Amino acid sequence: MTAPLRLEVLTYAPTSFFQCRHCEMVLDDVGVARRIRKDQIAEGLPPEMLEEFARVSDWVRRVAAAHGGRIALDLIDVASVRGFWKTLRHRIRRYPAIIVNGRVTASLDAAEAAIDESLGSARA
Repeated sequence: MTAPLRLEVLTYAPTSFFQCRHCEMVLDDVGVARRIRKDQIAEGLPPEMLEEFARVSDWVRRVAAAHGGRIALDLIDVASVRGFWKTLRHRIRRYPAIIVNGRVTASLDAAEAAIDESLGSARA
């Protein structure tokens, strides 16, 4: 069996902060944790970035459903240290950025074509 195709998705992602494990259990028991997370996600990014994240998320779900275990997906928040490093390393200038087996693609459509091409040649 061949290794799965590596797919890295760099985008701005909403962030939620958590308390210590014990505090989280208490917050969850009193029913506050879910509301706090929902507020953090709703207010964590401007509306246009949330829309972009939703579009990218839908694309990722579609690709994952279509290819299953043949791909290894990794969602990377560009505001993280890892996202910053990937941006520098690959000289990325726009987001979302999709890296298919180490190569940056120009768009979601180009990434999908690269995935199909890579997996198509793997089947042959």
